[in-house]
Amino acid sequence: VEEQRARWERKRSRTAKKLLETEYKYLEQLDLVITFFVKILKAKGTLKPPVLETIFGPLESIYLASHVLSLQLERGNLGPGLEDFCLNLELYGHYVENLEQANKALKEQLRKNKSFRRFKKLQETRPQFQGRKLEDLLPLPLQRLHQYNHFLRDLVENTSPSSADHQKLAKAVKSVSEVSHWVQDIICKRENSLQLLRVQKLLKGQRTQVSTPGRWYIREGWLLVVPSKGGELKRRMFFLFSDIFIATKPCHPLHLLNSNKLACQAVYPLHQCVVDKVFGHTQSQGGLLSLSFPRKTLLLMSCDQQDINDWYQSLIAAIR
Repeated sequence: VEEQRARWERKRSRTAKKLLETEYKYLEQLDLVITFFVKILKAKGTLKPPVLETIFGPLESIYLASHVLSLQLERGNLGPGLEDFCLNLELYGHYVENLEQANKALKEQLRKNKSFRRFKKLQETRPQFQGRKLEDLLPLPLQRLHQYNHFLRDLVENTSPSSADHQKLAKAVKSVSEVSHWVQDIICKRENSLQLLRVQKLLKGQRTQVSTPGRWYIREGWLLVVPSKGGELKRRMFFLFSDIFIATKPCHPLHLLNSNKLACQAVYPLHQCVVDKVFGHTQSQGGLLSLSFPRKTLLLMSCDQQDINDWYQSLIAAIR
């Protein structure tokens, strides 16, 4: 028991030391943005207050919370320090929520505002920045949140359950985990929106509305359509979403506007779909899927066994 406690204590001390060292580094980087950008821009009035707020969000409050945490860690107040710090974690969620708008606003100001463009370039040449751009520093709170997750889990694992700190650290782990899930959800939704937008741009015309609230992109790929009455196999590009399955074919390569686009041939609602493997259960070359809809049956083929299996699993999951 004593040996186990000593091992826990050694690992805990190492993690606590590493947490403090990286917190100093994090504060140093945040300070660059606040000192050389936020404070000077506020004083000079180069950016209007709403624009400044959009680009930098609650960065000053995040810095302040981390500064207080570093003081607590210096004094060895690990449990209470982290417990208090976790009361400020919502700032991280709001910061990440605003990150996309922040990047848009920053790009717009760089395009429109000549004095801001000059100011940014000048600040980034300072030796303290070591070649880093403002764009490299803005995602720091998101990166730090991932690090907190790992550090806090290590600390709770290496703290004796009978210790006074254990409960406080366990509570802090729960708080960081909840905010991390919130942040992950924001990132997933953003990536999904970008996928929907990308597919929309690939399709010729605007008749097929891809970007719909609640719709999730799943996968895409080329499959061979087997005609029901025999004949030549047709190579088509398919897009699978959480609620629909889209069949498309390439536009004519010599078309002036749409040579690199796809023409939508059909949109199939998944809630009416039944999917079966016709063959492809064995490790033979490729396989065939049957997709049955009320007025249509699609026979889709791939020469790649893994590909047909992946499509089958994705379709089954989407239909469920």
